[in-house]
Amino acid sequence: MAKQYFFGLTGHKLRTAQLWAVIMPAFILFGYNQAVAGGLLGLPTWIATFPRIDTSTGNAALNTHNSRIQGAVVALYTLGAMFGALSCIPLGDRLGRLRMMQLGSAVHIVGSILQASSFSLGQLIVGRLIAGLGFGALSATAPNWQSECSLAQHRGATVIMESVFISLGLAIAAWVTLGTSFIASSASWRFPLALSSLWAIITIITSAMMPESPRWLLKRGRVEDARQVMAALNGIQPEDPQIQADIDEINQSLRVAGNARFVDIFKMGELRLFNRAALACAGQMFQQLTGINALAFYLATIFHTYLGLTGFQAGIVAASTFTFQMVCSPIGVLTVDRFGRRKLMMVSAFGMGACMAIVAGTTSQTNNKAASGVAGAMIFLFSLFFPVGFLGMTFLYASEIAPNTVRVQITSLSTATAWVFNFMVALVTPVGFATIGWRYFIVWACMNWFLLLPCVYFFFPETAGRHLEEVDEIFRNSKNIFDPVKQARYFVPHRPFESEEAGSDNVVREKVAMKYDEQ
Repeated sequence: MAKQYFFGLTGHKLRTAQLWAVIMPAFILFGYNQAVAGGLLGLPTWIATFPRIDTSTGNAALNTHNSRIQGAVVALYTLGAMFGALSCIPLGDRLGRLRMMQLGSAVHIVGSILQASSFSLGQLIVGRLIAGLGFGALSATAPNWQSECSLAQHRGATVIMESVFISLGLAIAAWVTLGTSFIASSASWRFPLALSSLWAIITIITSAMMPESPRWLLKRGRVEDARQVMAALNGIQPEDPQIQADIDEINQSLRVAGNARFVDIFKMGELRLFNRAALACAGQMFQQLTGINALAFYLATIFHTYLGLTGFQAGIVAASTFTFQMVCSPIGVLTVDRFGRRKLMMVSAFGMGACMAIVAGTTSQTNNKAASGVAGAMIFLFSLFFPVGFLGMTFLYASEIAPNTVRVQITSLSTATAWVFNFMVALVTPVGFATIGWRYFIVWACMNWFLLLPCVYFFFPETAGRHLEEVDEIFRNSKNIFDPVKQARYFVPHRPFESEEAGSDNVVREKVAMKYDEQ
């Protein structure tokens, strides 16, 4: 009989509980922290406490100077998150997925308390760094745990649900900061900053009742523990032949990869580890180069400055935009396994580029209400395209593209890459708007059209429906950086536990291989 977890749930019910009880609060926290600071920057009590980041002084030179400080303070959270993600490289495989998530959540709680109790800019900075450090570890680990516990045929939809939760966090932050803006005291900004600790507390409590990743357990040689977890996740008995077949497949993958070290991901080797690490990091970098955080951090400011809305109106529209993004996020969940990762990323990049180009053109027309209306509509439309192809997708893709032996190292490095570029975007965005104005949107249009779209087309192989171990074979059969796309297109797996009844499938496999060889 399989060991019981989370109130005795097994099979689909247990996997659903993992999603809603652990992943949901973890990624609500992600979105919440991305948007909460942007909703506080214009509050009178915030400015009174931190006057050095006031960008509405009436003095152009002082505003530019303060905008640099403001960008740095907002971005320091992401800098801490980068170091938190990198901390998973030495600690992730040592502590395991669950304990790493719990540690990250606990550190984040300390940081949120420091921020909420700040009376000086220095304390706020330290609090943001510590909060980021904790969440960086959580954000690098949670997608791995979720992916390694998911079934191959449902992994895409399950992991991409992160985009829904991130969008929900963005919306919650926007509405909370809008609501507390009516409070005359410093509670108007202290309460929203303190509230982030709630999601971290929930994550700690619920993860303590969940099973560890079976792939991590097998990597540590804990075969019987892994058998119990796999039986619980599949809703079958530990003695079922399917469990042993899955264990054999994972162990075979571990034997082929050997005892890979962190430095090995910078070498190509038989499994093309450097190629795969580069793809994982590029995907996370692309998420930031869509321009999403230029909007997420400063959306209310954009509506106020470029569309001429009052502060309250800008807050309402910003919160509505994030809510619209949350409503649109399930589109990715429903289509990611049907249409695959590549198609959604390419459609998303094209759509976001078009939206940014139109926003640039319309915001260049000052005192034009019709143009402002179109710009607002395009920002809403951007919020439809982004979660479909690049919100949760990059976390999913990084965890799928990495082999089991160095999955923590590659996904940690890729998540750190996301936070580095997140930091850069948050840092330069206030200066970008202050110096080149509406032309700043053109930068993001070019990024989407001329960087993201062609790179995904030429270099990113499809991983939909593949067992994580089958991705190893795709790369093992590749000869150069362009080859994985072709290999994935024509690949049919040779699974070690296939029965002899699958003879007709073997014929198809041979024809597919011949077709690929002719390319």
